[in-house]
Amino acid sequence: MINQYPLWKYLLLVCVLVVGAVLALPNIYGEDPSVLVSLRNQQISVETQQKVNELLQNASIQTKSSELKDGKLLIRLPSEEVQLKTSDLVKSFDFIKRNSNYTVAVNLAPATPKWLQTIHALPMYLGLDLRGGVHFLLEVDMKSAINRLETDLVSEMSVFMRDEKIRYSGGIKRENDSIVIQFKNIESMEQARSKLKSQFKALEFTSNESSLKVIGKLTDKALRDERRSAIQQNVTTLRNRVNELGVAEPVIQQQGEDRIVVQLPGVQDTTRAKDILGRTATLEFRLTEGTSADWYSAANGGRVPLNAKLYRQRNGDPVLLKRRLVVTGDQINDASSTIDTQSGTPAVSVRLDSKGAKKMGKTTQENIKKQMAVVFIETKVVTKIVDGVEIKDRSRTEEVINIATIQGVFSKQFQITGLESFEARDLALLLRAGALKTPVEIVEERTVGPSLGKDNIKQGYQSVLIGFSLVLLFMAVYYRGFGLIANVALTANLVLITAVLSFLQATLTLPGIAGIVLTVGMAVDANVLIFERIREELRIGNSPQASIHAGYEKAFSTIADANVTTFIAAIVLFSLGTGPIKGFAITLSIGIATSMFTAIMGTRALVNLIYGGRNLKKLSI
Repeated sequence: MINQYPLWKYLLLVCVLVVGAVLALPNIYGEDPSVLVSLRNQQISVETQQKVNELLQNASIQTKSSELKDGKLLIRLPSEEVQLKTSDLVKSFDFIKRNSNYTVAVNLAPATPKWLQTIHALPMYLGLDLRGGVHFLLEVDMKSAINRLETDLVSEMSVFMRDEKIRYSGGIKRENDSIVIQFKNIESMEQARSKLKSQFKALEFTSNESSLKVIGKLTDKALRDERRSAIQQNVTTLRNRVNELGVAEPVIQQQGEDRIVVQLPGVQDTTRAKDILGRTATLEFRLTEGTSADWYSAANGGRVPLNAKLYRQRNGDPVLLKRRLVVTGDQINDASSTIDTQSGTPAVSVRLDSKGAKKMGKTTQENIKKQMAVVFIETKVVTKIVDGVEIKDRSRTEEVINIATIQGVFSKQFQITGLESFEARDLALLLRAGALKTPVEIVEERTVGPSLGKDNIKQGYQSVLIGFSLVLLFMAVYYRGFGLIANVALTANLVLITAVLSFLQATLTLPGIAGIVLTVGMAVDANVLIFERIREELRIGNSPQASIHAGYEKAFSTIADANVTTFIAAIVLFSLGTGPIKGFAITLSIGIATSMFTAIMGTRALVNLIYGGRNLKKLSI
């Protein structure tokens, strides 16, 4: 008999709808303003929780709840005002202020009931435009990346030439985007060019016989690879730094060839965020050269040895350091601020990777009782307006923060002293997050306040509700009984879209809401095609049961074609679009899939349940 479903299809539909309803349910409970306290590489203890609660109680801070979740302390609060006050207060607690491994972040915590959390049913994340926060557009200084590559190559070539015992004069210099080596005779020049060409594939070498120079210039491939590496490493480093800030669901992605978008939902301390994101801080470890008398002589206009460079210590005193690096900041695996047990002063405990540990171990073994210096390097890019013209001011700070005598062999782990407390905290954060490969400049900054985010949520909710209600009204009036069936399917479709987005833990933005509104309007297209086909079958004299069967069977190919073409467009939008467009494409794609399921299988099940197997004279359509 036509227009009847087997039992398993009804059970499948019921299961899908029940699971969808449960997954979508957390979204109706909203979120609580909260403060999240975490301890790096450790779990917050019950004693710490009790201590924080006691301090908040003494400060007359009213909290909704305080709980340990995934090793972190989550404090729920009644309002945003209390949230900010609580955050500042917790940061000021002595035991937290003294330990840089603590992170205190403002956040929005889902108010989902425990039983839903137990089955991992969680609400969708809200994007920057709905939750509030800050948006940064960062520009990567590609020129600095190329300069650094050329500088590293100069250092490597110097070591290579010495190891190969190739004689040259005047040193290896960078001139006009090239690396130039001066020789005394043509035989040494040709020997060097041949060996350098096979060793340094990133450079294209030419020789000038009249001036006895070998000139190396970066190849186009090397330039492309370095630019790609610079932006990829910066994206990774920025993501690590944002994780240190404790931001939930940040957006960090490349835009174009030299820009990075950073969106930090829920962040309200923009000064702190800008300082951490924009700073390019790293360390270099170098051996000292000569005695203190040589240092002052060089600073007062004396000769600086070719293998050394003049630096300044924090107190202004000069120091000569060898040009050859021992270890650099990108070989640091981990760093944390601590207290030096001998002096009682702030320090940074550093752990190197295997390559850095090997070099450090060899250097310290060969230079017992000699001095090693730690050079702190920070690069900042600041845009200034001079006479109405935008000028980028790049400042590079290089100062020796520590000079110590090597008393014994060490390699993988050691301490850096000579820092203030706040410097130790920030330096440890920047080092463990990784050094930016090249400086970045904040070229655009936008702030979305929490109140504006609430307004966006309200307007988005209203737009979905109004569009949904108008479609329901139209279908009920125009298609009567079958229209009511379509309305049930449309409601189920909206629930399933919410359920899928929640299950995927997708981030909902305003363009995403626009995709949902569009889906609500498009979801009834399939039913309109089916219902119109049923009307045509009735007009040509077919029976009601045959008309229902023909309506669903003959309209299916048209429905499939229309949805497939829309789905292809959504894939193109997702592949080529940026963040907001991707959000729109995701909700549109999910909406297409769920609307196909509810409009075809869902309405067919209801129609079969109501009309199947009955001797019908007419249909309410």
